[in-house]
Amino acid sequence: MRYQFKKHFYARVIKNGHVNLGPDKHYYSVPYRFIGKRVKLLYSRTIVEIYSNYERIALHPREKNPYGYTTDKEHMASAHRFKSDWTPDMFLNWAASIHEDVRLYILQILERKQHPEQAYKSCLGVLGFAKKAGNDRLIMACQRGLSYGLYSYKTIQTILENKMDNYEESIFADELPMPDHGNIREKTITNNHLKQQ
Repeated sequence: MRYQFKKHFYARVIKNGHVNLGPDKHYYSVPYRFIGKRVKLLYSRTIVEIYSNYERIALHPREKNPYGYTTDKEHMASAHRFKSDWTPDMFLNWAASIHEDVRLYILQILERKQHPEQAYKSCLGVLGFAKKAGNDRLIMACQRGLSYGLYSYKTIQTILENKMDNYEESIFADELPMPDHGNIREKTITNNHLKQQ
C-alpha cells in the first residue's frame, strides 16, 4: 500500500462511548470501558486509529461529515450496563455535540418528567434520529418543537415523518400534532389530526 502521512490528535472519550476527531468534528466509537479516558487518535487520509497507552483500541475508516457518528456495535456495552450509566448530563452533552437547540430540546424533555430516568428513553429516541434522518433535519425538528412548546419523542418523530421540519411557519402551524400528555394547558391547536379523530 502507498504510504500515507499520519497526524495525531488527543481527546477524551465522552459518555456515549465516542471520541471526537477535532479537525473533522466527527465522532468515532471505542470500547465502552474507555469512557472518560484520554486517548490518542492517529489519522491519515483514509483511516482513524485510536490508542490508549500505546494499545490500539479502535480502527475506523475516516469520515469527514461534521457531527456524524461512526459506531462499531462491538464497542457498545450490553443494554443493561448502558442503561445503568445513563445520566441527564450524558444526554445533554450528546445533544450539545449536535447543536445547542437539540440540547435545549433534550433539557425540556428531562425537566418535564418527575424523575429524569423516565425521560431517558425519549432522549435516546430523539438523539437516535441524528443517525436516521441526519443532524440538519434533527436540528430543524427540535427548533420546531421548541417554538411550539411540545417536548416528546413522538413530536420529533411526527415532524420528521411528515417532513414538517422543512415547512414554512404558516403551514407547520396547521399540521402540528396534538401533545400526547395532559400537562400542557391553554393551548389551542387546530389541525388535520383532530379532524380525523
